[in-house]
Amino acid sequence: MQVLSTQQHDSQPPLLAVQISSITQAERALNVQWSDGSSATYHYLWLRDNCPSAFHLHTGERSFNLLSISVDICPRAVEFDGSSLTIDWSEGEHRSVFEQSWLREYSYCDALAKNRSSSYVSWDNSFASQIPEADQGDFMQDDQTLLNWMLALDKNGLALIRQMPNTEAAVVETASRIDYLRQTNFGVTFDVISVARPINLAYTSIALPLHTDLANQEVPPGYQFLHCLCNDSSGGESTFVDGLRVLEKLREENPDAFALLSTQAIPFRFHDEGHDIRQHHPVINLDSFGNIIELKYNAHLADIFDLPEAIMYDYYVAYRELMLRLQDPALKIELKLGAGDMVVFDNRRVLHGRNAFDETSGSRHLRGCYVDRSEFKSRLRVLENSQAPQS
Repeated sequence: MQVLSTQQHDSQPPLLAVQISSITQAERALNVQWSDGSSATYHYLWLRDNCPSAFHLHTGERSFNLLSISVDICPRAVEFDGSSLTIDWSEGEHRSVFEQSWLREYSYCDALAKNRSSSYVSWDNSFASQIPEADQGDFMQDDQTLLNWMLALDKNGLALIRQMPNTEAAVVETASRIDYLRQTNFGVTFDVISVARPINLAYTSIALPLHTDLANQEVPPGYQFLHCLCNDSSGGESTFVDGLRVLEKLREENPDAFALLSTQAIPFRFHDEGHDIRQHHPVINLDSFGNIIELKYNAHLADIFDLPEAIMYDYYVAYRELMLRLQDPALKIELKLGAGDMVVFDNRRVLHGRNAFDETSGSRHLRGCYVDRSEFKSRLRVLENSQAPQS
């Protein structure tokens, strides 16, 4: 085992606030001690695979073939000059140079790894007076407004845009400011109006229970944009519940029910004359770090449950408890959208619905579209790199 001492030369750039104080060369990895007392391990395979030369100069894509080296690759020589780490490898006559700042940023040890917790913050019905909003004109013209609004939507899952133009194209023009739209079997856009022969409960005037749109899809849409063109009828308030808040409490108070709903998949189905779209999903989805990231709940698209007989009864009990918790009035927000308002929400987190309305009392017309999460997150990262968020 070889230990390298470190020192700063006069010709080197200023040190980071946290510096490498020593490096130990072990059998499979370098062990790095940092000046703040933390330590990190960097395996040789990981270092060689992430050598700056392993990525295409222009595209940034990895071009290195990991199979071109053996699992026993190790350094022939290691040098640290106070700013960068240089490794001469035992295979391929190759040299890698890693900046100290890069090693710190991409450390994968538990103590230094990037924050693995969710950025989401859950809410109850008191959030109704705090829903973030932006005027459509500012949203369309000013990147700083767009960034701040997107950060708030990412955090809370629900936001508003005011002063929308009274045109059917406005929802597409506004949503496209983020990225391209998701096409579904309903089209790129859809109109929420009452029709004589509906293919979906949304196209009626009856109350619409809280739900996730298109839970029958392999990947349900991400963010939904609903632009109110007119809403003169009696009733028809839009309803919202933060599924994240419901699931946080369920996991805390009934972990067995939470486990069933997050591990057992149930069938969802939409069918009409032209489509028969089916998919099995767990109602609750977690990321690889255990964070709650999705709720796929749609009681009117749920198909006949086909779970194993040993868990069918227990699953129904857990499913009913989730349904009951979703009806808690302390969690529900009601918004009476007016012409020129647009509500935007994370379809796989915030459940939405509608109160019944009287068709004879006036018109109600909402026009909607979707932008998927991956496109939303991409746009957010690009904006964060070019703009400084402001409170």
